[in-house]
Amino acid sequence: MDYDTTNYLSLATGVNTPFRLQQPIPVTIDLLSSVLCCTPRNVKFILRKLEEQGFITWQPGRGRGHKSRLLFMRSIEEVVEGAFEQLLRKGKIKQGIELIANCAVDEGFRARLMALLNKQMGFVSEAESPSGLDVLRITLNRQMDKLDPAHVFTAFDAYIIAQITSTLVYYDGHKGRFRPGLAHMWEHNEAYTSYTFYLRKGVRFHHGRTLTSRDVKATFQRLQELGSTAAVHYKDIAHVELGGDYRITFELSRPNRFLLHLFSCVHMSIVPAEGDFAKDSIGTGPYRLLALNEDVLVLEANDHYYGIRPLLDRVEIWYLPEAASSVREYRLKESEPEVLSAPEDDYTIDYTAMGCRYLLFNFSRQGVQQQLSFRQAIRTLYDPQAMIRELGGRRVRPASSFLPWKSAAETWMETDTEHALESARQLLKESGYQGETLTLAHNAKHVETEEAEWLKARAAQVGLRMELYPQTDYDKEDLRLHADLVITEELLEDDWQWGMIHFFKNGSNSLYHLLLDKQRLLLEEELESFYELNYEERTKLLIQVEERMREQCWLLHGCHINKTAQLGPNLSGLHTSSFGFMDISKLWIKTSPMQEA
Repeated sequence: MDYDTTNYLSLATGVNTPFRLQQPIPVTIDLLSSVLCCTPRNVKFILRKLEEQGFITWQPGRGRGHKSRLLFMRSIEEVVEGAFEQLLRKGKIKQGIELIANCAVDEGFRARLMALLNKQMGFVSEAESPSGLDVLRITLNRQMDKLDPAHVFTAFDAYIIAQITSTLVYYDGHKGRFRPGLAHMWEHNEAYTSYTFYLRKGVRFHHGRTLTSRDVKATFQRLQELGSTAAVHYKDIAHVELGGDYRITFELSRPNRFLLHLFSCVHMSIVPAEGDFAKDSIGTGPYRLLALNEDVLVLEANDHYYGIRPLLDRVEIWYLPEAASSVREYRLKESEPEVLSAPEDDYTIDYTAMGCRYLLFNFSRQGVQQQLSFRQAIRTLYDPQAMIRELGGRRVRPASSFLPWKSAAETWMETDTEHALESARQLLKESGYQGETLTLAHNAKHVETEEAEWLKARAAQVGLRMELYPQTDYDKEDLRLHADLVITEELLEDDWQWGMIHFFKNGSNSLYHLLLDKQRLLLEEELESFYELNYEERTKLLIQVEERMREQCWLLHGCHINKTAQLGPNLSGLHTSSFGFMDISKLWIKTSPMQEA
C-alpha cells in the first residue's frame, strides 16, 4: 500500500468513526500526531500531500481555543479501490492481496476487489525486456506445500512437479504408448525381469550439472529412504546396476510388465543425487522454480531445457482463497487489447475429468456404518442421477466407476424419489440405526459443501441425522478419529492404470486410512499378480476390484465432473497434459502481424 493511502486510512479509522463524508471534524495537531505516529511538523506535511490528491480538506484553527477542521472528501472505498487499481496496473499482485487482507471494509466491497484482482489473471505481456515477457497468471484457492515427487498428494502438485522435472519415459495418453524422456531408448529381456535405460547426453539440471545414471539410481533410492507411499510399487526391483554415466539396468525379483508405467509417473521424476529437492526443487524440466512462498509460486522458462524451450517466459500461481475459480483461466487480460490481432470472444473447453467425486465410510470408527444394510441405505440416498437432476452444475454423468467410459456403458434406470426414500428407510431399519448423529466430512469449497448439504437434507427425510464437518485440507488422522462418512474426489492421470493401482495401494490417501487392516489385506491379495499381467488382464483385474468394493459399499461413486478451461482467441499450442490441465510448456500468445513486423 502506498504511503498516502496508508496515512489516509489511519486518519479515517482514527478520527472519523463512524465515517462521515465532507463533514467538518474538529481535530488538533496533537491528536493527529498521535494517530499518524509522527511529529507535529510531519503531520502538516502529510495533510498537505493528502489535500493535493483531493483526499481531504484541511482548515487550520485560528487563534487560541479554536480547533482545526478536517473534511474527508473521498470515501474509504474510493481511495482503497484507486490504490488497488494502481497496484494492479504496476503488476504488484502481492501488494494488492495485502491491501485487501488488511483493509477494514465490508464483504461486498472486498468481493468487488477480489473480482478486479481475478481479472488480472490469465495471460499478460510485460515490457520487461526488449521483446517483452509472456506471462501466465493462475489463481489457486489453497496454499501449496513444499513440492516433492516422493510425497505428492494433489493433482495440481503433480502437474507443477511435472513442469519442473522430467522422467525417463513418459506416457502418451492420446496414443496409449510410451515415448522417450530422459532415456532416449530402453529394452527388457523376454522374461520382463531386466530393464535397461539409455540416457540422453548433455541434459542439465537447473543448477547446471549434467544428469547421469547416478541421479536415476539416487532418485529410486530416495523413494525408499523417505518412505514414499509409492515405494510399494517398486518392491520387485532387487538390484540396480550402472553401466557408465548413461546406462542403467534394473534387475527384478519377478516378472513385471508394468515397469515403464512406474518410471513415467511423477514419483520417479529424476532429481539430483546431491541436495534436497524439497528445499531446492531442482530438476531438468521445461520450467525452473523461481519462488515459492505463502503468496505465490513462480516458474521461469528453462532456457537450457533438453526438449523444446517453453514459449511462455513465466508462470505465476497466486494463492487467492476468495477469488480462485474452478474455471481455469487461459486468456489475455482485458486491459491489454493491443495484443489481440482480432477482437474475438473468449471460448471455453469442457471435458470430463478422469475420476469422480465419491463417498467413503470410516471402518476404523465404531458405528452403524459397519453394517452393510446401512451403507446400502446411504447408496440409495447418495444417488448420482438425483444429484445431477437437483443440483446440476458441472456434474455431467452418474458414476459407477472412476472411469468415465465405463460409467457411460452402464444402463441407468430413472429413479423415483419416493420409492428410493422408502427403500432407504427400510434399509436403515434393518441396520439397527437408533437415531444417532453421524458426522459427514467434506471439502469446505462451495461445490462440495452444496453436495454435503444435499445429502444431509435427503438423509433427514428418512430420519437419518447428519452433521457436516467441513475441511479446508483433509487431515487423515482427524478424519479417522471424528468422521463417519467422507465425501472426496479422485482424479486419475492419463495413464489410468497407474492412477487406479496407486489409488488402491496409496498408503496416504483417505481410502487407506479409513479401511480396516483385513480390508487392506484383501485388496493386497487380489492385486498381488497385477504387475505380471498384460494390459488387458490388468484392466480386467482393476475393474473387478473396483466392482467388488462397490458391491460391498466400501465406497460409493457419485458424479463425473466437467472441468472447464477459459481460453483466449489468441492462444496457440493448446495441448492437455495429465489430469486435464493445459500443458503450459506448449502454450503461446499469438500477436498481430503489425506487432510482429
